[in-house]
Amino acid sequence: MNKFIETNEKKLSDQFTKLENIAYLNQVKVLEAFQHKKIALRHFTSSSGYGYGDEGRDALGEVFAEVFGAEAGLVSPNIVSGTHALTIGLFGMLQAGDTLFSITGDPYDTLKEVICGKNIGSLADYGIRFKKCALKEGNFDIKAISEGLQDSSVKVVFIQRSRGYEWRDALSEDQIRQICFQIREYGYKGCIFVDNCYGEFVEETEPTQNGADICVGSLIKNIGGGIAPTGGYIVGKREYVERIAGRLTAPSIGAEVGSYAFGYQYFYQGLFLAPHVVCQALKGSLLIGACLKSLGFETPPSVDALPYDITRAIRFHTEKELTSFIQAIQDASPIDSFVQLEAWDMPGYENKVIMAAGTFVQGASIELSADAPIKEPYIAYFQGGLTYEHCKYALNQILKKYKAIGILKKFE
Repeated sequence: MNKFIETNEKKLSDQFTKLENIAYLNQVKVLEAFQHKKIALRHFTSSSGYGYGDEGRDALGEVFAEVFGAEAGLVSPNIVSGTHALTIGLFGMLQAGDTLFSITGDPYDTLKEVICGKNIGSLADYGIRFKKCALKEGNFDIKAISEGLQDSSVKVVFIQRSRGYEWRDALSEDQIRQICFQIREYGYKGCIFVDNCYGEFVEETEPTQNGADICVGSLIKNIGGGIAPTGGYIVGKREYVERIAGRLTAPSIGAEVGSYAFGYQYFYQGLFLAPHVVCQALKGSLLIGACLKSLGFETPPSVDALPYDITRAIRFHTEKELTSFIQAIQDASPIDSFVQLEAWDMPGYENKVIMAAGTFVQGASIELSADAPIKEPYIAYFQGGLTYEHCKYALNQILKKYKAIGILKKFE
């Protein structure tokens, strides 16, 4: 098995070098933001109560804004997930009678009830309409977007960068730049809003550097570097960020309040480490993808090009192949490696989900993790990996498990 892995590893040397170059550029960007904002030990200290004058909180938002090339940033441990960050952002930007227009089709599963749920405090319950147009062969449907934007009630154009539970590649920054330009060419003056989960530091630029007005994500994904214990971020135009801050707290106080009793070191440190950690995860994704592809599995994105986010999909033939893969990831984890995984009804998901998450931070998908809805076609989604070495070890465990249960006979 080691020879098999090493053979595929050698074929990826050019992609690895390119990823390392991107990581270096992003590392410089983060370091210079720290330096420009004069980050000091005092910014790590905790605050209590209302959190008035919390320098650590305020400076963290400023650092994020600079990294993203944005006017302002709202970064808070009180944002509990990516879905929460997106919800705050959408409720901050939309009012009764407005329309949310998704140009990447259906949103991620946990957002569907946020948008269209009944009698649960959803956008729909507050008189906010939703419409969508699907991607067309992996790219934006320009005609459908043009027609959709003729509706003057469209106040937010929504773009989901990552695939979610869809069988498609993530969107590149070049695609985002081109569609943002096109949308403005149509005369649209509203907010272009990007769900950036799983995409931070994968390329040299971020959506807010390519025409997006608001960019949202989770700190327990890429940009927390595997160190941030919780939280989310919202960056973009100052007027929009200030409106959204009023939804996080209250319209009368916005980002002026919000304490955190445990201090901010891990948020700063996680951001500093994130470019390197993302590079490790991407290299691991390419290696696992290359090996599984050579064994006959479909596993987008292509291993012959650079990925646009940290996630990878794998299509299996049977439920047994699917669950065995997820279980092997758990077996290879540093935490809870002894747990026997079973599918369960996770909040916000339509089908039962089996999830491997033997992580230091609960559910942190920048750490090596995998999940899948139990339904046909049997597709698993995995992401993360704090170190390339861990990804390589996990791959070896996957191959051993497949050999042991008779799914693969290649190594006999």
